[in-house]
Amino acid sequence: MRAPWSPALLAALALVFNALIWGVSWWPLRALAQHGLHPLWATAIVFIFSLTCLLCVKPQAWRGLAQTPWLWGLALASGLTNVGFNWAVTQGDVVRAVLLFYLMPVWVMLLAWPLLGERPNRASLLRLALALMGLVLVLKTANSPWPVPEGMTDWLAIMGGFCFALTNILLRKLHHTPESTRILAMFAGGVIAATAAALVGLGLGVLRAPPAPTPAWVLIAVLLSLAFLAGNLALQYGAARLSASTTSLVMLTEVVFASASAVLLGAGALTAQTLGGGALILLAALWPSLGTGQNNSSDGLTV
Repeated sequence: MRAPWSPALLAALALVFNALIWGVSWWPLRALAQHGLHPLWATAIVFIFSLTCLLCVKPQAWRGLAQTPWLWGLALASGLTNVGFNWAVTQGDVVRAVLLFYLMPVWVMLLAWPLLGERPNRASLLRLALALMGLVLVLKTANSPWPVPEGMTDWLAIMGGFCFALTNILLRKLHHTPESTRILAMFAGGVIAATAAALVGLGLGVLRAPPAPTPAWVLIAVLLSLAFLAGNLALQYGAARLSASTTSLVMLTEVVFASASAVLLGAGALTAQTLGGGALILLAALWPSLGTGQNNSSDGLTV
């Protein structure tokens, strides 16, 4: 008799859990912002906690960083991903920010050629066209005659999505390195990028110093740190047991979790135009999992 909880099902559920954590992360981040803790400081705290936990379990993970310079590129890309995403979803419309963040087909195609030597094929170009049409629909507003990013929130989301694609490309490039070293590089990147950006913003007067610890915001920060750590462990478990295309397909549920929670809690809006643009962007991201264009091995990268 077949076990009801097969390894594949458990792996898929682990990925859904990770997507849920990231999809609703905007809510505690905004709660922290209401307590005076900017998302950059919150991101730094979350990754300091995660980095400390990892080093307690794998203290030797640092050794690989000195031997593989590309790991520092992974650290920077991963850190800027979190800076862009976490800042964007706390400032503007969550639905719009998440859709702009998930412009994976555009950035993957542009980055895979120089970094992995994978030339785009016809299917990749079609995916690129779909994603760009979706981008036009999402960006075009009644206040702007052209579909261009409006304000810092849009740029942060786009920057975060670009770095997200770069992170996945570098994970492919660094697949031969120990898993613990790659995770350490990503955690360290979150600490360094968020702290550096926060200090620059503090110097420019863009944001304030972290408030004095209070039970309210410290509790939220600790719970968010535990959630992110659990989500990352779930991602490592699920992604190691499923194909890259399946992982990418399941992880797109993050868009559903983010959009639904944002609309229910009044932090985002779903217009017909946004739905149409989002559908094209998601179709472009789903393309490899639908059995089209699988010759391009850069498609379906793990998120």
